[in-house]
Amino acid sequence: RVVCKDTRNDVWFLPKGRRDASEETGVTAIREGFEESGYRNRLLPLPLPHIQPRPNGDAQKCDTEPIATRLLPVATHYQYMLFWYAAETLPPSIETSLSASASEAFALPPPFPANMTLAQRVAEDQNEDGGVEEPKRHEGTGVDEDEAFYVGVLMGVEEAIEVLGGSSGDVVRRAWEGVCLRKKMEGEK
Repeated sequence: RVVCKDTRNDVWFLPKGRRDASEETGVTAIREGFEESGYRNRLLPLPLPHIQPRPNGDAQKCDTEPIATRLLPVATHYQYMLFWYAAETLPPSIETSLSASASEAFALPPPFPANMTLAQRVAEDQNEDGGVEEPKRHEGTGVDEDEAFYVGVLMGVEEAIEVLGGSSGDVVRRAWEGVCLRKKMEGEK
């Protein structure tokens, strides 16, 4: 649901960025998502096909593998490798604990619990009045002069696909298909 907009030219995009030295790619996705959108997030395990091997005895059906990749030539001897992951904004309880304990703006959240269903996760966003508590957007999370102009916007899936278009819209579509498949596997309507 989070899409970024460059306010200088009204261009919509999905968060992406460069890995810090020795940083795992999934951690990069979480950090860049926060820096560019202002929303704390964590990877969302989905039941999408991939060719990565599983450790012996691992019967897990949902994984946090990239849902799309792209190689972008930069120079004669260099290519920029892009990975897109499905992620979710954090439930209020985790957002509050990270905000209270973080000595820096970015703090790695705990992973999505292996035994939690999506219905249980959605219930964590319910407020006392029965409504939905929207995720908190943090201001000033960009780390350079370009990112200072980025703003994260919450929107529905179809709207995100429309404003992004092309391959970025396809990434959102694929993530949503994974969410729908997971809901079906968990017996949700």
